[in-house]
Amino acid sequence: MPENRTLSVADPGPLGLAAFALTTFLLSLSNAGILHGTGPNIVIPVALLYGGAAQFVAGIFEYFNRNTFGATAFVSYGAFWMAFASIFIIPGVAGALGPNSVGLFLLAWTIFTFYMMLGSFRLNGALTTVFILLFLAFAFLTIGAFGSSSMTTIGGYLGILTAIAAWYTSAAGIINSTAGKVVAPVWPYSKSA
Repeated sequence: MPENRTLSVADPGPLGLAAFALTTFLLSLSNAGILHGTGPNIVIPVALLYGGAAQFVAGIFEYFNRNTFGATAFVSYGAFWMAFASIFIIPGVAGALGPNSVGLFLLAWTIFTFYMMLGSFRLNGALTTVFILLFLAFAFLTIGAFGSSSMTTIGGYLGILTAIAAWYTSAAGIINSTAGKVVAPVWPYSKSA
């Protein structure tokens, strides 16, 4: 009879949140109109390799931790970043998009983020803050994609705030883990991400 072994892994949440934060920050700087010229080009490799791949890996490890929320969030948003990068690196894709394609893409992610936000209400305040800000950012970016550049700018600034909140939540996971006590509070409801 094979023995029943469980895989013990470190908390992948801080990695997933850090990858999400950095990539969101860079794209949001572009959406807010702060990153100009060739600067937005840096978003694509970061979206593919850090926002995409690192989050995806973090999500797989969340499955081993039996964390349905974390697994769903990190695998999904990792795939979001890989899909986003693919639009620009697969020849012909960007040019073949219809006038509402980006808006519909963002609308779908707004819907997904809405119910993930609802799920975050049972986790901790820091994570809930990330998801509220992310939902608002996606909502404004969606409206912006349908023709309102001022809404895209607002969405960009909301994305910057989202990144800051995600970095804080990631840092809290690292700091609290290494300190062995709560140094950076996440205002728990029931458990951390």
